[in-house]
Amino acid sequence: MEIKAIKTELDYKDALHRMEAIFSAKPGTEEGDELEILGILIEQYEEAHFPFDLPDPIEAIMFRMDQMGLNQQDLTKIIGSKSRASKPLSEKWFFHPLRR
Repeated sequence: MEIKAIKTELDYKDALHRMEAIFSAKPGTEEGDELEILGILIEQYEEAHFPFDLPDPIEAIMFRMDQMGLNQQDLTKIIGSKSRASKPLSEKWFFHPLRR
């Protein structure tokens, strides 16, 4: 087991390939330990180099509704009333700490 820090894109790709090769390693084995350590190193590299923000809650709901072919009328059937169904699609309903 040769583990090293992931510092470059090539290191990252090599780590992903190695992880794929030992993905079914049993816990408690040398390869199992290597898999666990690689997972931690890959996660740290990805957090530093591929950050992403959480989606806006309203956009997430609307996106999922679109994926499912639903509209506000369908949401009314699920939630129970038209006024309650419109609340999740209203930005006033959600708490946005960055929008204060």
